[in-house]
Amino acid sequence: MAPPRTRRYSLAVAALAATASLAAATFPAQAARPSTAHTPLRAQAVVAYDFGHPDPADLGREQDIGRSGTALSLINGGSAMRVVDEAYPGASPALQVRQQNPATAGNDDWKAGTWDAEGMSSLGAFRSARGATVMGWFKMTGDNPALNSNTANPSDHYNAIGLAGVLSGTSDGHAVRALLELIQVKGELKLVALGRRLDNGASQTFTAGAPWEELLPRGEWVHLAATFDFRDGTLALYRDGKPLDGFYVTPGDPWELATTPAPHRASPTDPRGIKIGGSFPQNTRENNACDCRMDDLLFLDRPVPAGALAAEFRRMTRGS
Repeated sequence: MAPPRTRRYSLAVAALAATASLAAATFPAQAARPSTAHTPLRAQAVVAYDFGHPDPADLGREQDIGRSGTALSLINGGSAMRVVDEAYPGASPALQVRQQNPATAGNDDWKAGTWDAEGMSSLGAFRSARGATVMGWFKMTGDNPALNSNTANPSDHYNAIGLAGVLSGTSDGHAVRALLELIQVKGELKLVALGRRLDNGASQTFTAGAPWEELLPRGEWVHLAATFDFRDGTLALYRDGKPLDGFYVTPGDPWELATTPAPHRASPTDPRGIKIGGSFPQNTRENNACDCRMDDLLFLDRPVPAGALAAEFRRMTRGS
């Protein structure tokens, strides 16, 4: 048995206290949304969650306001994971995700997701897709990266911070087709767009050059987007509607564009789900927890152009 982890216990107590205050929060009635509720990208999204549309039959599930109808499970925290915190004027409640008990090798982290080991037919738009976009609002609310509850070392941290992604068609709950996340690159935590065109193929990663703490300062809402073009191997990252400078991690042709016939698309398989705030949406393991809030998460089956992302950000923040 692993020795007691005093530091982790104190963190767990603090987390429980915060949980109680969040659970006690009351939400105003959902008012009519401003014009941002029907922005062009929102209307085009395969999947969209604004965390202001709980399933009336199960408040621990969020309705998809995109075109796929893929309900999202708020894992381990249920309705208490919705918090009053506007990402932008007129926004709905946000989603709070975080680690719960860092001292225990358990499975109770707050995260969200969807999962089907046979593939989710509602996510069929990502089957043979020409590309993808993952975007949304994010706000760091605690210490990240989280302590690794899967090891006996009380000072060991995860090497990634889970944000949001679409799983591959053969995923175990961790492997992805399109992912926006913070991971270790050359020994340093970085904001990345990580994509896998072929289910059994290699991934490519586009890494933002700036320090992640500058891109996601604690306590500040930031809009992020990651785009993936499976036709030509192009990936990109955006912050508050502006492209980020960065670099590709894997040399050569990891997506096998030069050795497979065109037109190039993603694998002809339905993704096994979506993961938000950590891996394994089937809730069999906790991994890469994020102490953060999220809102207006959109998943599209094409790479959104830079101009459209800039316009979307302006509409949300300025209403025009």
